[in-house]
Amino acid sequence: MARGILAAAGYLPHRRLDRATIAAVAGGGGGTGTRTVAAYDEDTTTMGVEAARLALAGLGPTGAERVDGLWLSTVAPAYADKTNATAVHAALRLPRGTPAFDANGSVRSALGALRAALDGAGTQLVVAADLRTGLAGGSDESQFGDGAAALLVGDGAAEAPLLAELVGAGSVTEELLDRWRAPGDVRSRTWEERFGETRYVPLGVEAWEAALKQAGLVADQVDRVVITGTHARAARALARQLRLGERLVDDLAATVGNTGAAHPALLLTSTLESSAPGQVVALVALADGADALLFRVTDAVATWSPRRPIAAQVRGGAPIPYGTYLRWRGLLPVEPPRRPEPARPSAAAASRSADWKFGFVGSADEGGEVHLPPQPLDQTPVPMADASGTIATFTVDRLAHSPSPPVVFAVVDFGGGGRLPVELTDVDVEEVRIGARVELTFRRLFTADGIHNYFWKARLVPAGGGG
Repeated sequence: MARGILAAAGYLPHRRLDRATIAAVAGGGGGTGTRTVAAYDEDTTTMGVEAARLALAGLGPTGAERVDGLWLSTVAPAYADKTNATAVHAALRLPRGTPAFDANGSVRSALGALRAALDGAGTQLVVAADLRTGLAGGSDESQFGDGAAALLVGDGAAEAPLLAELVGAGSVTEELLDRWRAPGDVRSRTWEERFGETRYVPLGVEAWEAALKQAGLVADQVDRVVITGTHARAARALARQLRLGERLVDDLAATVGNTGAAHPALLLTSTLESSAPGQVVALVALADGADALLFRVTDAVATWSPRRPIAAQVRGGAPIPYGTYLRWRGLLPVEPPRRPEPARPSAAAASRSADWKFGFVGSADEGGEVHLPPQPLDQTPVPMADASGTIATFTVDRLAHSPSPPVVFAVVDFGGGGRLPVELTDVDVEEVRIGARVELTFRRLFTADGIHNYFWKARLVPAGGGG
């Protein structure tokens, strides 16, 4: 039975940092183009939720029920000693019997989770997210970006056809010291670039040839090729070695940056969104070795309508000042709000209200009236995370405790019933107006005593599907 990609989506944060603004403050670095920046209330868990929601959106209201397993991979987990995938599981409202696991620690872990899903059985949701930080003025700061991607992997069926069938794979593993980061460090360190190039290029060629051999194809039969890795020079050198020409897919370096662990799945998704039936797409990732995957695009891609295409998200977004970026990353100490800090969230309370807190599930009474938050006497749960609403009124609070004041609160009337005061995110004050349409997004309200308080905020519905 054919196995491959059933659904795919990427998530790019709303904010963009213009690299040209870096040098004036940091005294060097920067460059041209932009990079994506996760907001102060985003982390790899929240971004992973957003990518997964987009991937499952096309499967209808029963999409979550089809997932047999969840994998979350990142090099910047929100928690250590605790499974981060469980929060994603809760936000997606996956069945209790669906296991959720982390595959964290290295960029290659994301490819490993994808390979395990492709080689395994059942329908597996593979989510990769990364939040990349470098020292001010350094190359990592400007060349990398933040983002997430989700791939639903499984066997094709009439009710859920494959978008792309796996036809070949090759992997080569080698221990080499190219990029590393000790636990607790805020930045990665790298070895001299020429060393990485001399090792990665032959590894990439070996994985490429192994995948072609398994697929029974020759290089000229591959229509589009994604080459990615945190060693940009090696990726470019491999592309020249393979003589790809126009078949090489744009790596989004100029507009997004390299999103680390998320980048292979993000670029694969972007490529599938613009591919034609019958084309062969290759994904080659360089990280602690090399991995190559070959997919044949199916007829189903012709009728596929991604909820928020990556190309639209790239075109969207809004600028962020470099100083704000530094503050959000904790690289620029600033005066904290002169208000009491939030108390740490209660584990017991969060457990009792998990459906509301993580899944945004309201309730309805016997007459059908929707209540947000849910009421104890109501018998009917009403999932509302995918509902959109209209701003009835709003206020701008410049005194509330926030790492990025001012805070904008809005009273939102949701379609189908329900009204709730909710914080807005990814918005500038001048953009807010009564009557504006908003949608829900999973975010981190605050962190206290090392505990992340996750809940839902609202953001303006982007025009044209952008981010």
